[in-house]
Amino acid sequence: MPSPTPSADRLPGYPAADRWRRVPRTGQHYVDTGTGPPVLLLHGNPSWSYQWRHLIAALSPDFRCVAPDLAGLGLSPRPRVPASAVDRHLLQLDHLDALFDHLVAGRGAPRNGWTLVLHDWGGPLGWAWARRRSLRPARIVVLNSICFPWPSGYRLPVYLRWIRDHRGVAALAHATNFFPRAAVRGGVVAPLDRAERRAYLLPLARGGDRRAVVDFVRSIPRDDREEAWRLLEPAAHRHGDDAPGEGGAGGVPGAGGTGRAGGAPGDGGDSGAIGGRTGGGVDLSALPLFVGWGMRDPVFTPLVLGEWERRFPHARVHRYPDAGHYVMEDAADRLGRDVRGFLTSPERS
Repeated sequence: MPSPTPSADRLPGYPAADRWRRVPRTGQHYVDTGTGPPVLLLHGNPSWSYQWRHLIAALSPDFRCVAPDLAGLGLSPRPRVPASAVDRHLLQLDHLDALFDHLVAGRGAPRNGWTLVLHDWGGPLGWAWARRRSLRPARIVVLNSICFPWPSGYRLPVYLRWIRDHRGVAALAHATNFFPRAAVRGGVVAPLDRAERRAYLLPLARGGDRRAVVDFVRSIPRDDREEAWRLLEPAAHRHGDDAPGEGGAGGVPGAGGTGRAGGAPGDGGDSGAIGGRTGGGVDLSALPLFVGWGMRDPVFTPLVLGEWERRFPHARVHRYPDAGHYVMEDAADRLGRDVRGFLTSPERS
């Protein structure tokens, strides 16, 4: 299905249309603006690259910012959806492969030196993709996301459990566009203005454009025994002592909604086949890491932040007390300064 293409004047603050691009092989939409070391920004569900407009404005004077819309979301095409959750997320990783190959072969981007900026579903997808690609990023920025099994005691919010676990509720959520409408209000502490809320929702105006939203939620893992979680860690750590917690989040795989492919799991399959589809596995744990956290996020709670600090004691952690899930909205100026400071610091992997 062709993707929606709104005019730029309906997207306040978003980069101008002359910075919009398409990946020839997939039609995936992305923004490419700025000059300097490359930064790949991956959003989550039910969002799109519009969420990055403030951070792009802060970084683009000195960095090349590439912000794609995940397949099925934003201004990207709505591809035929595979039946299994695992294959749906393999599709997302395949689209990221096509984007990267296109950027390197056709748009003059380097193969190395990338920074990954990951939010919500962009976290597990980006983490799994980097491992599959054997990409060693220069740095990683994580914003209200997760790339490991949920910590003990975590509970997915009830409205997401209902969408995930009940087909009738999922159908109603699709018909009413409930989750995106709730997210643009409940995902922030300081209300967005009306034009910004409309911009967030614009790509989902038609019922046929919303399937990915519910598919992402329904792909959230139910517990940490699912094979998907193992894709996010190097082989040497795959039999660790992770405590059980509820999988999933914010429509984001939540951590690992990364099924076998870095997306959502739960469809069975042997680990050998999984490993063959996702590639070798680079250990990302020692890379320079920035963790920025909106402390009033109802999905990625302070409990999840604490697990980041436990697992990655070297991380540079910034808490934003008056920010919600969309920390890049509520703390736009502070986050922009902090991320710029991290990217220009002398830290090296």
